[in-house]
Amino acid sequence: MNSVFIIDDHPVIRLAIRMLLEHEGYKVVGETDNGCDAIQMVRECLPDLIILDISIPKLDGLEVLCRFNAMSTPMKTLILTAQSPTLFATRCMRSGADGYVCKEGDLSELISAIRAVLSGYNYFPSQALNASNAEEGSNEELELFKSVNDRELMVLQLFAQGRTNKEIAKGMFLSNKTVSTYKKRLMQKLKAKSLVELIEMAKRNALV
Repeated sequence: MNSVFIIDDHPVIRLAIRMLLEHEGYKVVGETDNGCDAIQMVRECLPDLIILDISIPKLDGLEVLCRFNAMSTPMKTLILTAQSPTLFATRCMRSGADGYVCKEGDLSELISAIRAVLSGYNYFPSQALNASNAEEGSNEELELFKSVNDRELMVLQLFAQGRTNKEIAKGMFLSNKTVSTYKKRLMQKLKAKSLVELIEMAKRNALV
């Protein structure tokens, strides 16, 4: 029986995933709602598969993914998220993910992805890996987003969700000054003149 660990900050989603997995014969060995606890708990239980949402507090999912990938014991990680695959799927693949599933899809796709990943295959939406096929935003904007690093992208997403500098700093264990620096870099890289323009661009590209 394959063991699975769930990382998602929504209790209802964790419960739904757990029920689905147990019905399909998988053993859920643990779950948590944040990145910091996830690192420690996964080290202790060493699951066969980790199901990870990249929008989690304390330590964002992309950073968690990199840390899992750096562990001495290799583990398979499947991303289950509401984030735009156009912007995030390739980043997750580069960070070591084995698969990517959108929460908006049917739950049967999650099971298909789990089976594929546990069998040694990758499971990514093919159209998401080619930015030229994207429908969200413009091609010019997608090119600009390529210059934005993973941490900056997560900060932009939080701004787009209406979070303040102080809230972002607290949730990501950063200083207010660091968050302000990220905002300045984002405005430069995305050629935005204000935070309002940044947020509008984030919405056009399905970051919220």
